[in-house]
Amino acid sequence: MDRSGFSRRPDSFDGLGYRGEGLGYRGDPLLGPRVTEPPDIPGSRNLHLAGERSPLSGEREERTGEKGERTGERAGLEAPQPGQVPAEQLSRFAGFGIGLVSLFTENVLAHPCIVFRRQCQVNYHARCYHLSPFSAVAVMYSITKAQGLKALWKGLGSTFIVHGITLGAEGVISELTPLPRELPHRWSLKQLAGHLLLKGLTAMVALPFYCASLIETVQSEIVRDEASSGLLDCLREGVTRLFGVGAPHSLRLLPLRWLLLPAALHGVLRYVITSCVQRGVLWLQQRGGRQRSGGHRDPPDLLDSYFPELLAGCAGALVADVLLFPLETALHRLSLQGTRTIIDSTDGSGGNGPLVLPVNTQYDGVSDCLLAVRRREGPAGFYRGVGALAAQYALQGALLGGARALLRVLLLEGGAGGGVAMETQPGGRRGA
Repeated sequence: MDRSGFSRRPDSFDGLGYRGEGLGYRGDPLLGPRVTEPPDIPGSRNLHLAGERSPLSGEREERTGEKGERTGERAGLEAPQPGQVPAEQLSRFAGFGIGLVSLFTENVLAHPCIVFRRQCQVNYHARCYHLSPFSAVAVMYSITKAQGLKALWKGLGSTFIVHGITLGAEGVISELTPLPRELPHRWSLKQLAGHLLLKGLTAMVALPFYCASLIETVQSEIVRDEASSGLLDCLREGVTRLFGVGAPHSLRLLPLRWLLLPAALHGVLRYVITSCVQRGVLWLQQRGGRQRSGGHRDPPDLLDSYFPELLAGCAGALVADVLLFPLETALHRLSLQGTRTIIDSTDGSGGNGPLVLPVNTQYDGVSDCLLAVRRREGPAGFYRGVGALAAQYALQGALLGGARALLRVLLLEGGAGGGVAMETQPGGRRGA
């Protein structure tokens, strides 16, 4: 029996159009070639001999090799090296650290300067105006030495409560009204007016609690009752001031409605000045960077993507506080009038004067307060305690600069090009 009849393939079948003779067909003439490898194309019946490859398999292997090389090169460029921190994680760490230092410095470390500045603003008895940061720091040291560290850290909790109330009120008002909480990139005058109105309404809502926090920050520790004071006193006193209930105050206490417009004006002007100065400083920094690079855009430094905005915000806040210092002085004096508050003497312990002083003012409003300060204390009376303000922003700038230098040293030691090496290479040096 002829065995060739068992094969269903025609005699001319060669897989891919190649004659078996041309491929060195060496197999059993009856059983056909031996199958040793899977077909080149899934589902096909392409058969080839052991040790031989079809032209398609050779081309596929070449393409696969080239693709593997390209994939390896791309992975080597994108993926971090073993033992290195990715640049994205490093950027997050740097941004979180810088933001944390800024918030901690602005709200915690600078609080003694804020306390002493407010005491100077409301102390119209003082002979020294503390226009220089050196005199302010010297008296702050004397007060701390006489009353302890807590003398200049009083009211810290109430300031955080006021910040929380301000943020919460702004969010609630923006949700209940069409007033925009943030301006888009291209805004209209109507959107700008609504945004500024939101800032003014927020300042009005937080005003009674701001007055209560002001009393806590300037009240002397000598007359403070520790047993009756608590963290939530700011909320209780704010509600009392808002509804006019609780312990009776002096007849010189101004109604809260008289302070709504000055507080809203101060909040809106401070926001506008800070934003304008911040944008101007950022524009100058970008323009100076382009001029130094000859018009070419260099790759941004990791640290330079965070610090310019922080420094611009700090500069904007400084300019706003200096320009609005007279209005803030009048607002603080009117808020404290009639509350029977006793403050520390800001002339230092070198004189023979008393250690504490009562606040006894009789202003009829903002204009009367400004005129009285100009007439009795002179133009310098509007800037009582501005030296403490200078010390506050000098401290913030120094700590931000120190944090930047420290992070830059850490990045340089670890090699901040694509990541920070966390292991030591076999050569004895740290990986870049």
